[in-house]
Amino acid sequence: MINVALLSRWHVHANDYEKEIRENENFSVQVIWDEEAERGSKWAEELGVRFEQDLQKVLTDSSIDAVVVNTPTSMHKEVILAAAKNHKHIFTEKVLAFSLEDCQEIYQAVEEHGVKLVVSLPRLTKDYYLYAQKVVDEGLLGTLTMIRCRLAHNGAVPVNQETSGWLPERFFDKELCGGGSLIDLGAHPIYLTNRLAGPVSALHARLQQTKQLGVDDSAVVLLEYTSGALGVIETSFLSQSSPFQLELYGTHGTLLIEDEEIRLLKDGGVMSIEKLDSLPMPIEQWGALIKNDKPSTITKEDVVNLTVINEAAALSHQRKCRVEIKDILGESDE
Repeated sequence: MINVALLSRWHVHANDYEKEIRENENFSVQVIWDEEAERGSKWAEELGVRFEQDLQKVLTDSSIDAVVVNTPTSMHKEVILAAAKNHKHIFTEKVLAFSLEDCQEIYQAVEEHGVKLVVSLPRLTKDYYLYAQKVVDEGLLGTLTMIRCRLAHNGAVPVNQETSGWLPERFFDKELCGGGSLIDLGAHPIYLTNRLAGPVSALHARLQQTKQLGVDDSAVVLLEYTSGALGVIETSFLSQSSPFQLELYGTHGTLLIEDEEIRLLKDGGVMSIEKLDSLPMPIEQWGALIKNDKPSTITKEDVVNLTVINEAAALSHQRKCRVEIKDILGESDE
């Protein structure tokens, strides 16, 4: 049994991860810590476990094997480094950190102390993504020339007489979150297109504050890939009834995914599609990694590249210009 400490209920997915852990026979929740003691103690009472206000006591507790980090993103580096140094395995919500430098520091600590880290990038486990990857890998589209991915919801749209939507106000705090719709919801299109289209050479981003919430509530990123393909990422907190869309266009075909519907268009018709099974969810993969050293399909490269694109997009918006990825990576032309 892997004894787990839940570190914070700040993120909206904290309850989801607790449920996945509760339903997994490999895990047992033993203790709750939260940077807001009242919130944490209430959660601990709901779950029937103890609450500990001192994070260091949690991390130095030899009976705790692993931690789930759902703190504000601004606290990720501090909390994860402390967990790694105390030899606790780590699961955390995306994004791992705000900068490439911080990601590298975290991974260095994880490797140095021999702990297992998995970041929740759940759409890389989904059947539609696996099908899209198979189509690309088998060359069924010919040369990929364009990719588009859109994920948006109505989280910042006012409900009834309220002034805000169902997203908590803390999700509009730039200091805590590092940004708005792109760094949060746009993370999914970023890591999906990173996998499917390959390395990005440059991008141009617009992070829009339509409602002046303090962070972007809608965003668009135009990407240039080293392969020569182009990409478009779209996201928003202000979209009602917006389906998830993933589109790949190539010289020999087109793949269109909208929510659960998948269409592969070739030679003027629709090809039949063989259904693929989804992979285990990230938490389940984390458990298998801890117990059996079975590698997660969510890689360090996936996690780091997500932060790199976010860094470049924020810089592009700030400077109102195209940004080359080598500038983020610190690479020269020589």
